[in-house]
Amino acid sequence: MASKLLLVVGAVVVFGLFSIINGFWTNISKARKTGLPYIVVPCSPYNGYWQLSHKIWVFLIRLLPKSMWEGWLFVLLPDWGYNTGQEHFKRLGDSFLVAGAGSLIFMTQSPAAIHEIASRREHFPKATEHYSILEMFGRNILTTEGSVWRFHRKATSASFNEKNAAHTFSEAIHQAQGMVAKWNETARSDSPTITTIEKDTMTLALNIIGYVGFGLRLTWPGESVPEDTDPRMLKYGSQAPPPGHSMTFANSVELVLHHIIMLLLTPTPLLRFLSLFMKSARAAYEANDNYVRYMREFLDDKIAVAKEDAERGQCSGDGGMDLMGQLVRGRYDSEENKAKSTIEKKTAEISNGSATAAKTDSILTDDEIIGNAFIMMVAGHETTANSLHFALLELANNPASQRALQTDIDRLLGRDSDPTTWDYEASINGMLASMLGAAINETLRLMPPVVNIPKWVTPTGDQTLALQETGQTHVLPAGMDIVLSAITVQRHPKYWPMVKPDSDADLDAYAPERWFKKESEKKNAAADAAPSEIVGADTEDYGGFSGPDTSAQLFRPVRGSFVAFSDGPRSCLGRRIALVEMLAALAVLFQRYSIELAVDDWATDKEVAAMDDTARHALYGKAQKRSRQTLRSATTILTLKLHGAASVPVRLVPRGQERFVHCVDV
Repeated sequence: MASKLLLVVGAVVVFGLFSIINGFWTNISKARKTGLPYIVVPCSPYNGYWQLSHKIWVFLIRLLPKSMWEGWLFVLLPDWGYNTGQEHFKRLGDSFLVAGAGSLIFMTQSPAAIHEIASRREHFPKATEHYSILEMFGRNILTTEGSVWRFHRKATSASFNEKNAAHTFSEAIHQAQGMVAKWNETARSDSPTITTIEKDTMTLALNIIGYVGFGLRLTWPGESVPEDTDPRMLKYGSQAPPPGHSMTFANSVELVLHHIIMLLLTPTPLLRFLSLFMKSARAAYEANDNYVRYMREFLDDKIAVAKEDAERGQCSGDGGMDLMGQLVRGRYDSEENKAKSTIEKKTAEISNGSATAAKTDSILTDDEIIGNAFIMMVAGHETTANSLHFALLELANNPASQRALQTDIDRLLGRDSDPTTWDYEASINGMLASMLGAAINETLRLMPPVVNIPKWVTPTGDQTLALQETGQTHVLPAGMDIVLSAITVQRHPKYWPMVKPDSDADLDAYAPERWFKKESEKKNAAADAAPSEIVGADTEDYGGFSGPDTSAQLFRPVRGSFVAFSDGPRSCLGRRIALVEMLAALAVLFQRYSIELAVDDWATDKEVAAMDDTARHALYGKAQKRSRQTLRSATTILTLKLHGAASVPVRLVPRGQERFVHCVDV
């Protein structure tokens, strides 16, 4: 018996070794055939076991002679592009392959390649397997591809238009005033340093997307809910848990995002069991339970509104995007349309022989509505909040840029004007072309929400790709993974203007003024190749905002070199909404206030008051150094952000009463 067991174990081991060796040989052979430079790694950087235990293995690997690992270990480290920049691309070229036993990956920071791959959606679809865990609440626009994605995109895109961008502008002004009021209370207290900046930008973004996208009235502490709010919506904006819930809706969203990895990786029954023993599991389970029940109730409320409006022959909505309302109205428009669409769907499924056949109707299931609502909540909440958080910290780190931004606000909107009177159509283009737009663009260039954009070569056949940098055409094998390196192409010295040409670190530094160097566009003369010029490009109009991501009055990056919102048909649906939201928030904040880094750890307020400008300059330098080191520690879970206890304390100071930003030039 023992000998048979050993024989089985031995056979399994031999088979495993054969599979590994065969995998290496196969992928190395494929890499050689492409003609691209390649490196060999022991496993895929996206292997789940590696990601969970990589710190142990990296420690052990680094005990070996450096020559054995320095040429390949970097690519197995999380966010390596964010931490090493151009270092490895200089050695390997703008495009190279990573070959392992279980994977072959094409890595590129070539703008032309990025743009072409993003445009040829059917040849290089999104690697949705990397996002499949985000289907925890239902299939959605992020986790689908092909005809199913096309359906989700068209179903959700109708709400993303200029009318709703104007609505976002107005609500962002209102919510930014609420945040400033909260910070003012802190500034007037005995402890004037703000330590909640990230939490507050999260609240700001949630309040905005909650109202603009879903009709929810979410308020700041001390604010009252408007009298015209639909009574059915009151419980979602309540600052105390309503009956049947143990936390508020806002808290449930916040904690679901905080515990997102545990929720995504742990089956609900197991999480429920673990919640009996683990505090973190209990918090995650409770947040998820509350959030799911809120969204089911929210869906029921929207269904009730849609049916009531249908009976009266009216269209519901109060001028906002009302994303869920739009989806619900498509789902419950009329019994006749539902029946007709069901027949068409079943006919399509039968003819295609698949349960995932293209949908021919405009109806999402209840789970798909909730799934898309979750993704829109995350995409319109966490990404925008993180970008605004980083922008505020970088402006505090760079007082000269902050002063220039305030000068443009004074010029465009007026130092003493009432923000509630600002007009979207009259102001938005000027704001995008000013330091406001440049500050946001520079934040997104340095710290995009997604540092790597995953694609893959369609498994139906090999695809050719011409690289402008080498002038050669390469055949990429079917099924190969692709990583578009947003974080490094946005720091590529060949495509970006330098503010300090003599500094090797210039493109790693925050400098909004680089966006005014339009003479640098001359070297990018062939920048904006239209998608129609690319053979196989997907040129279908899927709705939503289709204009450029930057103002024509600023530096226009070569197409594919600025992909903070991705590129091509699958670019971010809400990018215009996000830009408008951040522009309005920065304008409200810096119109009458400045943001300064806190120096409490080195000097008291009394000691600062006694310092001359030279001493204050030196003191602020310490805070700048620490802040920049903290920003360098940002890591990716869902998006690039500060995690754990990492934070940068700041002070809100009325303009004219600054202690530091008036005397610091960088």
